[in-house]
Amino acid sequence: MSKKLAAEFFGTFWLVFGGCGAAVLAAGFPQLGIGFAGVALAFGLTVVTMAYAVGGISGGHFNPAISFGLAVAGRFSWVELIPYWIAQVAGGIAAAAVLYLIATGKPGFVVGGFASNGYGDLSPGHYGLPACLICEITLTAGFLIVILGATAKSAPAGFGPLAIGLALTLIHLISIPVTNTSVNPARSTAVALFAQTDALGQLWLFWVAPLVGGALGALIWKYLLEPHPAEGLEAEGY
Repeated sequence: MSKKLAAEFFGTFWLVFGGCGAAVLAAGFPQLGIGFAGVALAFGLTVVTMAYAVGGISGGHFNPAISFGLAVAGRFSWVELIPYWIAQVAGGIAAAAVLYLIATGKPGFVVGGFASNGYGDLSPGHYGLPACLICEITLTAGFLIVILGATAKSAPAGFGPLAIGLALTLIHLISIPVTNTSVNPARSTAVALFAQTDALGQLWLFWVAPLVGGALGALIWKYLLEPHPAEGLEAEGY
């Protein structure tokens, strides 16, 4: 179990450091940085690389909503859920702390939102609460369906991480203007702790919506899409 938790810690660390780091350090630098598309790709690449690196140890969740959805789908043990959540959130916070130390080493750096998520005034496009709630639920549900399908026994072997990373890239391309993209409570919690906005006050949405979406995606897969008899992989890896 300790190796699984370590894998989830480092995997989530890499996701937050790579994805949020791209947003904080490179999105608008110098004047023509990598932009939204580059940040979206960065998040996808973090999942692909770490899923191949440690997915065989822990299943490569790196996200409390994914662990929850896999448990709902019967692909993951409920007993391990809380320890996974703790490891994921801890890994995310550690990454945000390292990113903060790097970012604040630049003279004149303004912490601001620090790649945090939000609705209303904290939404990049100023989308309201209902729109952000629907967006996060829908995209997390879709993410779970991709994960469950890409890691099923009937799926081509070895390509799961690629499909999942591309799905996360697509999710960011859609929703960065809406919520700055969460679909991951650990990622949202980590950077909200360092943001100089009301990101912590809005954090509840970025736990509730991904967890609801994860459960919804799991139920859609389990009762409408899963091949019969069930052929999915357990959470031991891709």
